[in-house]
Amino acid sequence: MRAVIVGGGIAGLATAWWLRRAGWESTVVEHHRTPHGVVDTDAAAEGVIPGGYVIDFFGPGYDSIEAMGLRDRLRSHDLRLEGIQYRATNGRRTARMGTDATQRMGGGRLVSMLRGNLELILREALGPGADVRHGLSVARVEQDPDGVTVELTDGTVERADLLVGADGVHSRVRELVFGPEERYRRYLGAHTAAFLFEDPEVVRAVGRELHMVEAPRVQAGVYGLTGTTGATFLCHLSPEGSMPSDPRARLREVYAGMGWYLPRLLEACPPKPFYDEVEQIEVPTWSRSRVVLVGDACQAVSLMAGQGASMAVAAAEVLGRELGGAGPSEAEIGAALSRYEGRVKPVIETKQAAGRRLARWFVPASATRMLVRRQLLRLASTPLADRVARPFLASPKLTPERERA
Repeated sequence: MRAVIVGGGIAGLATAWWLRRAGWESTVVEHHRTPHGVVDTDAAAEGVIPGGYVIDFFGPGYDSIEAMGLRDRLRSHDLRLEGIQYRATNGRRTARMGTDATQRMGGGRLVSMLRGNLELILREALGPGADVRHGLSVARVEQDPDGVTVELTDGTVERADLLVGADGVHSRVRELVFGPEERYRRYLGAHTAAFLFEDPEVVRAVGRELHMVEAPRVQAGVYGLTGTTGATFLCHLSPEGSMPSDPRARLREVYAGMGWYLPRLLEACPPKPFYDEVEQIEVPTWSRSRVVLVGDACQAVSLMAGQGASMAVAAAEVLGRELGGAGPSEAEIGAALSRYEGRVKPVIETKQAAGRRLARWFVPASATRMLVRRQLLRLASTPLADRVARPFLASPKLTPERERA
């Protein structure tokens, strides 16, 4: 049996791995012309993946990575951040939380890493013989009782038993089969951006901690990756429909009043940083006949909730395991896809609801709300904080106890 997987990121690569384990053949197509982060720079030689940003990877995705036999590879990319410092715009520290608190809440099974390095691990796990094609997307989809026909943007026509849309928040597969993005998008009122920079002085100043510079409606994170390379993560409130034509100019405008090292880093911002709206995707049904969605294409929880990458890896495992026992008929595949959705969707809905509750605290809109958040951060090392945070750091079991792959 054969699948065409559109999207060569975390969700698509993990799905390809689990489908192969289930006996399927897969073709992965990715619209980027090169694998994420594959560039000839000293940073790449040190394991830094340009274009990525730091994620905390834990929960059900960690369990799946362990089942794939990749736990040691995952942990080898741990940035080992020692804490999070919050600063006022003049650089004065206002609050700090050590990572021992988050590690304790996560049961010691939490890795802070570049998102691109997780893709690298999954890509290496597939091996050099995997059919992964870059610079392509899907142009047309036609289904019939015996299979699905997929025309790619280079004119190639592929015939398969299943089409998997793993192509992210702005999924082309979802658009072609389920309808336009506007039907499924829930905007959370903020824009986010990220980019890398080369500045040894700033990297030395931030050390092994994440530094968050904040003001009402805006915040910017800075952290080091190597001795000379660092990264920024920015998030600010913005009305719907305000995506800029020039992201770099917008960032310099929005963060113009921020001090500390921010002016220096904004000068280093590339012309095309990562920049997008913060949103969730809510699709009532994740499959239609022989087409199924996985990852952010159907389950984007947003950075407010976190665990998006973890949930994508775990969902890929559930999908692969369910399809492993299915035959080629439309009925059998449809039943497997229904079981996959039934196991994963309730967990995603809970995570999305938690993200919406946290949204107003992630980037506080007022000085008063910022002060309240600082007080909460100061309590982060107490048992009370563990109880409060546990629902957001919970690791639901999406799959039964299973052997390592």
